[in-house]
Parts: sequence; C-alpha cells; structure tokens
Amino acid sequence: MHGLINRSIQRFLHDTYGGDTWAQVAEDAGLCVQGFEALLSYDDALTEAVLAAASIRLAKPRDAVLEDLGIYLAHLEPLRRLLRFGGVDYPDFLQSLDELSHRARLAVPGLEMPEFTILPLGGGRFRLECRSEMAGFGAVATGILRAMADDYGALALIDAVASDGRCDTVSIELLEARFAAGRGFDLAARRGL
Repeated sequence: MHGLINRSIQRFLHDTYGGDTWAQVAEDAGLCVQGFEALLSYDDALTEAVLAAASIRLAKPRDAVLEDLGIYLAHLEPLRRLLRFGGVDYPDFLQSLDELSHRARLAVPGLEMPEFTILPLGGGRFRLECRSEMAGFGAVATGILRAMADDYGALALIDAVASDGRCDTVSIELLEARFAAGRGFDLAARRGL
C-alpha cells in the first residue's frame, strides 16, 4: 500500500482521536508511533493491521472507521480541491468519478487508487462501483460522497450496499442538487491577497 494512503489513515486517527489513541493503535498493529512515511510503500497486511487495531480501539466496525476516514479526507483542502475539479455541482461531480483515479495519479504518480465506475440509473439514482485489490474503498468512497454532497449543498441518500471483496458498490440517490448553500469554492485559490 502506498505510504500516502497509510499516512492519511494515521493523520485521521491522530487528528480525530488524539495522539494517545494513535500511539495505542500503532503499538497494537506492531508499528512504531512515528508511523508511516508518505513516499514509501508498505505491505497491505500492515495497513490491515492498523485498520483492525483502530476498529478494536474505537469499538467501531471497520467500515465505519473507513467511512469516517472518507469524510475526514474530503475536508482536507488539497483533496477537496482535487474533488471539486470534478464539476460545478454535485451531479457533475458524480459524473466525473470515472476520472478520479486518473486525476489522483496525475497528482501523485505511483498512487494505486481503486477504479471507480459511476452508473446512472435514472431518476437521480446512481451506482458507484469501486474495484480494488483491498476491500473497504467503498466505505471510504461513501464517506467522501456524503461529505461532498454537503460541500455542494446537495441532498442525497448514500449507502454502501455490497462488496464481493474486489468490488464495492455504493448506492446514491440525489434528492435535490441545490438543497442548501454549499461551501465556497474558487478554482483560483488566492493566497495572501
């Protein structure tokens, strides 16, 4: 697993639950407290050990931890910007999910992302398929999709519905694209003006 993904899990646990919780999870997983280097690769078993330890320490199912991770990631401004490049509104964003793994690889060469396929079902309903060697990306995608619906001001029902180990499926029902005011977003990020 790419170190950037592992480092993201580490940051999520540290930022959300505190340094002591991260230290306990790291110890339970057989990892030093300093954790992961973003530019290295790690055995997938180590990632699984961290997720299992987090699930036990937090008394949450693995998928709930991963969904919370997705929500956390969508609020990190660099990733939020990458996601918002997908479209001017939530329906555009959903249609752009097919390209997300390619955009991520442009930003971080060598990053292995799941392949996303968005299938419009009509009537504001969509199905997202997440294909990956590692199970659980559907739960992360569910968290990201929920956070981005809020970001765009859309009202949507989003549920992880199925997993066969290599393909996770997420159901999306867009009830209203402009339900509330979304968070501000400007393609030209102005700094220091």
